Amino acid sequence: MTDGGRAAALAALDVSRETEGRLDALVGHLVKWNAAINLVGRSTLSEVWTRHILDSAQLFELAPGGAEHWADLGSGAGFPGLVIAVLATERAPDLRVTLVEADQRKAEFLRSAARACGVPVTVHARRIDALPPLGADVLSARALAPLTDLLGFAARHLLPGGTALFPKGAGHEAEIAAALERWRFSVQKHPSRTDRDSVVLRIGDIARA
Repeated sequence: MTDGGRAAALAALDVSRETEGRLDALVGHLVKWNAAINLVGRSTLSEVWTRHILDSAQLFELAPGGAEHWADLGSGAGFPGLVIAVLATERAPDLRVTLVEADQRKAEFLRSAARACGVPVTVHARRIDALPPLGADVLSARALAPLTDLLGFAARHLLPGGTALFPKGAGHEAEIAAALERWRFSVQKHPSRTDRDSVVLRIGDIARA
């Protein structure tokens, strides 16, 4: 496997050597576990730093300042949640990060990878809709569900005035239109740094229509 775009991604991220080491530990852990439980598509490992690390890190830059609790839903291989936790150790050390992953094996990977990276996270191995409200300032989910469903999760788990960050692909306009049939919300569309057809939706003021 090549460096997976490591040099280019780290140049874009501009992080400390300590954070580089934590991200290296996450990638190494992912490669080790992926053969057993298929955390990400194997074809994406050759560009893991751009497809997964940098793609996740861009959400951190879009989060509001002063957030105290970030919840990541359907965390799976740790994207974006574990990347957020790693970046927070340097840039927002008081930020609490909660990862939600119903698959027990993936949840165990998340716990193991967090230990390997040396970052504190809380992992809930439960269904999103079975959890009591998390009371998060920021909520994220990557490749988890249609926007209509994600807004239902956000309405449950975000504090009033909280921000949701959802990466979406080329079909994001259709997802927004479908969601507006059931929800009212403000939305800003930020171009993805890793895919010219994709965006990150920054959503707030969520209420049922």
